[in-house]
Amino acid sequence: MTLLDHDPVRAFSLAMDHIPQGVAVFDAGMRLVASNRRYNTLLDLPADLVRPGSALFDIALFMAERGDLGQGDAAQLAIDRIRVLTGAPTTVTQRTANAGQSLEFHSSRLPDGGLVVSFTDVTARVRAEQQLEQINQTLELRVEERTSALKQVNSELELARAKADASNHDKTRFLAAASHDLLQPLNAARLYTSTLIERAKSTAFAELANSIEASLTAVEDIMSALLDISRIDSGALKPAPTPIQAQDLLKKIEVEFGPMARERSISLRIVPTRGAILADRSLVGRIVQNLVSNAIKYTPVGGKVLVGLRRRGNRLRLDVVDTGIGFNRDQHRLLFAEFSRLERGARMAQGLGLGLSIVQRLVAALKLTLELDSNEGRGSRFSLYLPAVRNARPSSEVQGPVNEPGFGTLNLRVLCVDNERAILEAMEGLLVHWGCDVRTALSLKQIDRERLLEGWYPDLVLMDYHLDQTSGLDAIEWLRHNLGGHLPAALVTADRSPAVRTLAEDRGIAVVTKPVKPAALRATISGLANQSGRSG
Repeated sequence: MTLLDHDPVRAFSLAMDHIPQGVAVFDAGMRLVASNRRYNTLLDLPADLVRPGSALFDIALFMAERGDLGQGDAAQLAIDRIRVLTGAPTTVTQRTANAGQSLEFHSSRLPDGGLVVSFTDVTARVRAEQQLEQINQTLELRVEERTSALKQVNSELELARAKADASNHDKTRFLAAASHDLLQPLNAARLYTSTLIERAKSTAFAELANSIEASLTAVEDIMSALLDISRIDSGALKPAPTPIQAQDLLKKIEVEFGPMARERSISLRIVPTRGAILADRSLVGRIVQNLVSNAIKYTPVGGKVLVGLRRRGNRLRLDVVDTGIGFNRDQHRLLFAEFSRLERGARMAQGLGLGLSIVQRLVAALKLTLELDSNEGRGSRFSLYLPAVRNARPSSEVQGPVNEPGFGTLNLRVLCVDNERAILEAMEGLLVHWGCDVRTALSLKQIDRERLLEGWYPDLVLMDYHLDQTSGLDAIEWLRHNLGGHLPAALVTADRSPAVRTLAEDRGIAVVTKPVKPAALRATISGLANQSGRSG
């Protein structure tokens, strides 16, 4: 037989004393019916308040007077506490015990109006929740701090980017302005040289004149390259790929670098090809020029340089291979850094260390691939991958110097306006040699002041774009208005922007870029003469 069989009430009371929650039962009059040991211990009540029949109000009053229920009138605090416990069929509340524990109370009304109150020590859980809340607050604070820092960094980056963009645009504008000032004397020099070439034909000075022309062309190419690199950095240069014969590039390389290689006793071998590529002729040409120039400069006397193409799938790989000084893998990054030169290379040849930096920029702008392989002391291979195409027309650019056809005299009246006296003198010399009747002026004011057009009506006008007080386009319109009728005109300018060309074309004005190439100038003049009904 068990205790439950002998005395069920006692057995139930014993079981209640062994559960971890405190439990008390009150009758409809809110008097204590029974409570377990945990109830008595956690609430720390005196013996007379845990006897059956003790009033719930007396228990609550005792705890209020002890301070368990907070600050205020003890009787009112006791009443308020009883209302909380009995005000709903079930309630859940928390409060701090006398010893500082956190207690969670559950109360339930019985069908007969009585009340069951149970509670648990939830101190550990409350502390964990407090710690978690603290951690969350700390995390939120960290997130706010990181977010604020990130916003600050982004703001600084945006400001830095804006400054960099502004700097790039300023640099581009400066170079554009500087190029105009630099191209003016270069333009005059080329015009003088063109006159010299024509007058030196079949004389001992012909080769000298052609050499001067070639040197001036090289200067122009360098300036154009620097301007284009600046435009690439600022995002203003848009590559224009077209189908071209790869042999055109190779032939130009052979013409340009053959003398340099022979002077250094270096074997420059150009492997012929029938392949066609899709590329921006000018920019890809500069990449190859830089690579071949470096290969020759850094190959010892008696060495070899080979340039050729190999088909690789739907691409052609253009290789520049040399037996030069080479470099190790650790030096790859240094090769492409601006103003950076390897010590041995610096001893072999002069330079600024910009060649491969320019190559890297151009390769990135054209979205091409450049590979390099090198062994120190044995040579290097630079490989440029280019999209292959089936057909492309041969270029006339690389056919070598073209002699001007013998047109005879032009017999035209030409008005030249430019704010540079040297350019006017050089242009006049060339045009007079072609049989033209030429009048020149530095400005519209000079034309008006000196009455240059009285009794003399020009067949056409060659007008500089950047005049001191107005633009060349507006000056042409002024001349047309004052002379009456249609006056054929060409804008002669160092400004190569599409905007200027578009403005000129909209007004029916031809464009000749500086430095002026005599063949292009004569072709333009002939076209304008046809407009005026005159021909040379």
